[in-house]
Amino acid sequence: QVQLLESGGGLVQAGGSLRLSCAASGRTLGAYTMAWFRQAPGKEREFLAAITWSGRTTFYAYADSVKGRFTISRDSAKNTMYLQMNSLKPDDTAVYYCAAAPVLSRNYADYDYWGQGTQVTVSS
Repeated sequence: QVQLLESGGGLVQAGGSLRLSCAASGRTLGAYTMAWFRQAPGKEREFLAAITWSGRTTFYAYADSVKGRFTISRDSAKNTMYLQMNSLKPDDTAVYYCAAAPVLSRNYADYDYWGQGTQVTVSS
């Protein structure tokens, strides 16, 4: 069992930056693929980025819509995952969720554990 808690959302102007955090408890992050998704009103939940590990190798996956602007990372000592978001646009406005899965996937249906979400609002 894994409990996830997001933080760091808020209101930011277009072009600005935010860093989201996802604190995990119950099991270590290394046991799972960790990912960020978002959901805007009236839209489906959208994959943003994922991170997973095999031995000493870290694997990353990004959605084309955020590649080059968003960076996923983790601090294993703190059992926390991050999403650094730069060059934010009004279209990035959504509720952002962290999630954990046993496999590397872009499909939200493969993720077993979810945080409660944190609101990100980008003003123009």
